[in-house]
Amino acid sequence: MTTGPTSEKRLSVFERYLSVWVALCIAAGVAVGTAVPGLVGGLSRWELHHVNLPIAVLIWLMIYPMMLRIDFGALRGVGRRPKGLLIVLFVNWLVKPFSMAVLGWLFFKGLFAGLLGPDLGDQYLAGTIILAAAPCTAMVFVWSYLTDGDPAYTLVQVALNDLIMLVAFAPIVVLLLGVSNITVPYDVLLYSVLLYIVIPLAAGALSRAVLLRIRGAAWFEAFLGRLKPVTIGALLATLVLIFAFQGAVILGRVGHIVLIAIPLLIQVYFNAGLAYGLARWFRVPYAVAAPGALIGASNFFELAVATAVSLFGLQSGATLATVVGVLVEVPVMLSVCRVCNRTRHWFTEPAAVPAGATQAGRPVAS
Repeated sequence: MTTGPTSEKRLSVFERYLSVWVALCIAAGVAVGTAVPGLVGGLSRWELHHVNLPIAVLIWLMIYPMMLRIDFGALRGVGRRPKGLLIVLFVNWLVKPFSMAVLGWLFFKGLFAGLLGPDLGDQYLAGTIILAAAPCTAMVFVWSYLTDGDPAYTLVQVALNDLIMLVAFAPIVVLLLGVSNITVPYDVLLYSVLLYIVIPLAAGALSRAVLLRIRGAAWFEAFLGRLKPVTIGALLATLVLIFAFQGAVILGRVGHIVLIAIPLLIQVYFNAGLAYGLARWFRVPYAVAAPGALIGASNFFELAVATAVSLFGLQSGATLATVVGVLVEVPVMLSVCRVCNRTRHWFTEPAAVPAGATQAGRPVAS
């Protein structure tokens, strides 16, 4: 039987109180948008091919450090222990986006239709679908660390998800939004995939290989640590800017944040429970099952926000829905971590590092 953790593990102050910082950014952004609408209006016009340039720069400052952490060499041993990977891929790509679409329809086009109206219902549905179609990357390492997950296997799960996201994200978004009768400019979506997935992924992989060869592993880990404040600052600045653009909208729709959060919460717990239950059923080791459940539940919200901004605009309901995903992510995922830690006795198999995998470093926030 697996043993409990040898010591209590804690998040950094930023990671633990991310939802507090997000709430403060909402308040700051709304205040800025209300106080200096001229400045905000000017920044909103800095666009190129439907991409807001200030937002794009900030998103890149968040995504690029995440991609630096992904070691695709870990995929060499992927076939040796496939059950945990297959469960995660099944939940992430065959269940999660489609279950979110069903929940979105149920709440935004059904139960909440009288409160939202058809236009806002469509926009919130679009935002939640985009959010669900983007599996989490860097924050998974945080959740894996807190649940004593196998760091090497977690790295394999994240790397494989990122590769699949290159080809599956855009088609799934187009399919589900099309079924929902929401028009999607496919060229803009592909441009977003290129800008926010393909280029950062390639740049991160190339930079990682070059820096490790030239400077070594110890220097590289220290370099990742120095990038952490950049990532954090970019995340907070992005949220302030987005809510500055949405200031007038938010003031009239405070209650909508709660309405958006309801199906998001249901979806997170459903997918986490499904992945965790399947892992137990198929006798996957706890150190693989716990991160798998957390990967199945969390989202790559940086990509989702950037895509919603590109497709629907900074002041859209779709963008608001993706940002609500950031607001609820940390407290919800911490609750999933607690459930996993308290149920580790359900699993009896010891975890082993897959052949060819490399050890992941101490996690950073996305």
